[in-house]
Amino acid sequence: MSQVFNSPESSAISRRTLLKLFGVGATTGVLGYSRLTKPKPTVFQQDTLSLPLLLNQPKSVVVVGGGLAGLACAYELSQRGFAVTLLEKSPQLGGKIASWQIEVNGDSFKMEHGFHGFFPQYYNLNNLAAELGISENFKSLKSYSVVYRDTKYQPEVFRPSRSAFPWNIVDLAIASPNRFQWGINLTKLKHLQVFQAIGGFEREKNYRRFDNISVANWVEEEFPKGLYDLYFLPFAKSSLNAPDMMSVAELLQFFHFYFFGNPEGLAFNGTKDDMGTSLVQPIAQAIQSKGGKIITEAMVSEIQVLKTKVDSLSYQIGNNTNNVPFGVKRNNTIETRQGTSLQYFGAADEVFALPDNSQEAISLTCTHQGCTVKIAEDGKFHCPCHGAVFAADGKVLKGPAQRDLSKFQVVQRQDDGLQLIAANLDSPSSQTIQADYYVFATDVPGVQQLFRQINGDVDGVVGAMRTQIKKLNVADPFAVCRFWFDRDFEWNHSYFTSLSGYQLTDSITLYHRIQEQFIEWAKRTGGSVVELHAYCYKEKQFPTQFALLTTFEQELYEIVPELKQANMLHRELVNQKNFSGYPPNSYAERPETSTNISNLVFAGDWVKMPFPSGLMERAVSSGFLAANEILHREGLQRRTLLSVNPEGLLQI
Repeated sequence: MSQVFNSPESSAISRRTLLKLFGVGATTGVLGYSRLTKPKPTVFQQDTLSLPLLLNQPKSVVVVGGGLAGLACAYELSQRGFAVTLLEKSPQLGGKIASWQIEVNGDSFKMEHGFHGFFPQYYNLNNLAAELGISENFKSLKSYSVVYRDTKYQPEVFRPSRSAFPWNIVDLAIASPNRFQWGINLTKLKHLQVFQAIGGFEREKNYRRFDNISVANWVEEEFPKGLYDLYFLPFAKSSLNAPDMMSVAELLQFFHFYFFGNPEGLAFNGTKDDMGTSLVQPIAQAIQSKGGKIITEAMVSEIQVLKTKVDSLSYQIGNNTNNVPFGVKRNNTIETRQGTSLQYFGAADEVFALPDNSQEAISLTCTHQGCTVKIAEDGKFHCPCHGAVFAADGKVLKGPAQRDLSKFQVVQRQDDGLQLIAANLDSPSSQTIQADYYVFATDVPGVQQLFRQINGDVDGVVGAMRTQIKKLNVADPFAVCRFWFDRDFEWNHSYFTSLSGYQLTDSITLYHRIQEQFIEWAKRTGGSVVELHAYCYKEKQFPTQFALLTTFEQELYEIVPELKQANMLHRELVNQKNFSGYPPNSYAERPETSTNISNLVFAGDWVKMPFPSGLMERAVSSGFLAANEILHREGLQRRTLLSVNPEGLLQI
């Protein structure tokens, strides 16, 4: 903490400054953030000229990645007359909001990667939903609770608001049953500095001052204990980054977007059906209605760059193969299960298992949706995400996966790694596509894999970008476990509730009171469907699927004791490690939308954003920014993007 606050810029807060904060600042708050007039969203990058909306000549774009960022970019460009081809390596579109079919005791359900809340300050995402005419696909959850395992804190409840900072602080203090436990003493210099930091957000100054320290270190010394327990810890983890691995600057940006710069309150909407039905499919249909092509199970195999320009892109359908040798380093964090003789290489969603004395490695990327399979006590590879099972040699034994795990020949052994090449180079055939523009809109492991596929003029510009992309971080894994029970239970909190203080669990969702498919099933059977979510757990603490399932189940029975008397009918575990990480000292080198490759742009929540945003809104906004970059180059009107007030009131 001292390395931040002992800087001349942050430590010299005089009595005059204090008066400024609570005198001029309060006056400004009264005048500018009146309760009578709700603050308006801030417009970002609005064109002052009236430019054409549609192309008048053929132009083509290839978007790689079918998550929210790629879908938003492809949608906007397809509506403007571009010939769009969207490539997605998974069978389903949507990325982290994809959904897929499962069977539970003879009933069919749509499973997804956990509950997602649609906040009112998700201006760009909500505007997209309005354009698509799907606003009715969402329902208000009316309130949002945080429940603490520590019984000295009573539950906090957040509702829609008409107040912005500082009035939302006043409203929170009035409504909070824990207001006398916040522990804030503004006569203490450290506490005053905290208050100024969270209320005085200014993007570049924020990252310059606070990006060099983790949240865990920042709160270690003289931080208001109640403030941390009640708000900082649960909301920091909801960013899907653990406090010990998250930059303070990123946390302050997150808090500014969700609370201090947000006049909308913390209540939000949920989808009436699964995310795929409610949001992903309508976007995809809008793209296809304008002639856009969407190709799933498309694995990019090669990208040709000539003279700092992408010349072509090759991909294969339906098989995770790579006809270009690539290197993977030894992974010593994966424990070898007793009775097996496997060595592991690679990381994130590109992990390979090599049996001793073998020249053929098995890809541990599940052929269903790209999750990393793990060897179980039965000696088989089990997918922790969706339940697929593969034999020790990679052959599929149980769906939803339909294809065997891919195999790779060892080209060369190195001290700490391997050079691999696909073992089945004869099939399938490669498709090559050329376009005027290319958009990389994958997750972090995906864009790192794409840069390993680049050939041609790779020195200079591409080499520097490859180094930059290699430094991108992936957060600790997140896990979701959904349970089906044969009875319902009483619940006095919001249908989605944040939980704090548990070893693994960070939230609970009552699906049988939110989504129609589960509401109907619960009425018919008298049962319940409950989901627990771990936002950023430590792999060393929960190294196996069994450890996750056991802990989730134990904590569920503590959270809802009534369920101990119920029969568990089914459970589904989703467990992935592909969310963007924002550790200390990462902001400066984070890629921006435009790149030094003239016809390549980036989209994704790992892209440096020019205005406050978070989670789904960050992904969608980055996709629209990528589209705007291409529209601007073609002399077309850019899409108007909105955000909360980009600056906090307490700047000094």
